[in-house]
Amino acid sequence: MADPSSYRPKPGQIPDSPGVYKFRDEHRRVIYVGKAKSLRQRLASYFQDLAGLHPRTRTMVTTAASVEWTVVSTEVEALQLEYSWIKEFDPRFNVKYRDDKSYPYLAVTMNEEFPRVQVMRGHKRKGVRYFGPYGHAWAIRDTVDLLLRVFPVRTCSAGVFKNAARTGRPCLLGYIGKCSAPCVGRVSDEEHRELAEEFCDFMAGRTGTYIRRLEQRMTDAAEEMEYERAARLRDDIEALKKAMEKNAVVLADATDADLMAVAEDELEAAVQIFHVRGGRVRGQRGWVTDKVEAVTTGDLVEHALQQLYGEETGDSVPKEVLVPALPDPVEPVQEWLTERRGSNVSLRIPQRGDKKALMETVQRNALQALGLHKTKRASDLTTRSRALEEIAGALDLDSAPLRIECYDISHLQGDDVVASMVVFEDGLQRKSEYRRFQIKGFEGQDDVRSMHEVITRRFRRYLAEKERTGEWTNGENASSGGTSDGASADGTSTDSAPLGNAALEGDTTGNAFAGNAFTEEDGRPKRFAYPPQLVVVDGGQPQVAAAKRALDELGIDDIAVCGLAKRLEEVWLPHEDDPVVLPRTSEGLYLLQRVRDEAHRFAITYQRTKRAKRFKASPLDEVPGLGETRKQALIKHFGSVKKLRSATIDQICEVPGIGRKTAEAVAVALAQAAPAAPAVNTATGEIMEDEEVGASGTTTGSPEEPVSAGASHERRGQET
Repeated sequence: MADPSSYRPKPGQIPDSPGVYKFRDEHRRVIYVGKAKSLRQRLASYFQDLAGLHPRTRTMVTTAASVEWTVVSTEVEALQLEYSWIKEFDPRFNVKYRDDKSYPYLAVTMNEEFPRVQVMRGHKRKGVRYFGPYGHAWAIRDTVDLLLRVFPVRTCSAGVFKNAARTGRPCLLGYIGKCSAPCVGRVSDEEHRELAEEFCDFMAGRTGTYIRRLEQRMTDAAEEMEYERAARLRDDIEALKKAMEKNAVVLADATDADLMAVAEDELEAAVQIFHVRGGRVRGQRGWVTDKVEAVTTGDLVEHALQQLYGEETGDSVPKEVLVPALPDPVEPVQEWLTERRGSNVSLRIPQRGDKKALMETVQRNALQALGLHKTKRASDLTTRSRALEEIAGALDLDSAPLRIECYDISHLQGDDVVASMVVFEDGLQRKSEYRRFQIKGFEGQDDVRSMHEVITRRFRRYLAEKERTGEWTNGENASSGGTSDGASADGTSTDSAPLGNAALEGDTTGNAFAGNAFTEEDGRPKRFAYPPQLVVVDGGQPQVAAAKRALDELGIDDIAVCGLAKRLEEVWLPHEDDPVVLPRTSEGLYLLQRVRDEAHRFAITYQRTKRAKRFKASPLDEVPGLGETRKQALIKHFGSVKKLRSATIDQICEVPGIGRKTAEAVAVALAQAAPAAPAVNTATGEIMEDEEVGASGTTTGSPEEPVSAGASHERRGQET
């Protein structure tokens, strides 16, 4: 635990101007980002008597080892830079609203030739119209099922659509009238797009005009004694009204607004948002967060607005945002929202009328969400804390292992040997820290040697990071195994491209970072930079001994090691002849099992990916500069790799996009590659002709030579 006075800036060093500041821990990891109208006044508040600080603020300043800042010209720039850094560094002490799910949206893919209505989650895509978010996916499907009667828009996947177009027969929805079947030409692409636009208009709230038009058409049909058509229109109107009932009218027609309410206590806060479009509640979402310092309700609102609209532009930001308290000052936030939308945005507190009444409903939802979260979290925190304490007691550790790393080796009969590293912090998965390895030191199957190699490579990189930052003083040990392992994880380099050019005005650690605020040295998450308190390996005594030997060879003696054997779920320690047996009901054992199983899942997934790539290998893969598009163009032009192999260089040059130099490289690669065995139809036993299977480009060896009978199925054998 650091003393804040040890890194407090000198008097007069901090400028009295707007800016953004960062606190770092001893590993140079950014742990808190904040903004201030006056950097001098704001930072001075952190270096007062510890007894006067908020408990979590006190924890933050004692965890930190340095502070630095960046000066900006306006408060709006500070707001934007703060949001960017929070997204970039993911500081552990910042207010971050996290929900336990990705909210589903009703999406219409207007960027496709034949727009499709579907449920979507995750990041929004360009050219797609979104409605929601909804609390449950089934709510979207119920609404869509009602509306398809009136707006028979395509809902099928690309594969189903192409298959129907190929066979000339629509899917079931086309037969029962819930799809206009553009796949078989029942409607043109213009007519189908018009249907999709009407669907979007209805979902956007322009319902009254459309229903009145349908009612007039129903009346006209009845007067003309076309009673069947009138009955269909009547049923359409009833379906639309039923869909509208799912979203009750709460505000005046055409009102677009987001209403936000906050329920809080001393340690936590819950935020609830209602999305009102066209006067109806179209979606709802909520988050719960820890309060890191003594923030006001206005501060919580500001953080929520940043995370709610930080990635949004245009109509995704409503004209009106109603909140329980305004940020102080409110002008920069309102200016920022206006900039995101492209037109004026009103940010205010509702005082009376329907909006005030709806805000009270949102507030009740926030209070209920906070109460439910506290009930769940009390159990979760207690369970996780007990699990970590049990592990510390069983392994005789000085403190609970807040960061646990687990390693597993995976292969198929000695081929495609890979390893995984998963990370749990405070008993929870930290997926952004997961890493994958390819075993390169030897060929064949040897789990013990593989484990030794992986542990060595991982912690060699850790020592290299410490040496680079000056934390590791024994340069001989740090460099004994080399200081670079550039392709050890994910096959990628650890060098980071610059992401910004904001100059740091001050750095109390004595390091000057000129011109770039997002370099690795400036706090961006680095691979393998942070040590665990406990290393878990999937295996028994041999694997544990290999991991311990690797750490000893690197001179690391402050990291505990254990192994979890699958057969009896025994915990093995280095230099111990007998395992530690935890009770079957132990929370500590359950946590170790979860960590081990996650490492196994991650390793198996990577191993299967590598195996699939090897099975799909082609001689064309060896041609430098030949991408997937030009490979497919070659196969499409010649029909198979066998025909491509027999083609002359001049004939290859006839393919669009293929120059003479590339054609020569293709000819050389195909000439050097040995043809694979002929494919056998496993159903009939006959040898298949190349033309029947060669154009797919997805077989072993080369695209025209499909997998033989023995290799056409997944190779038998135990996958580990």
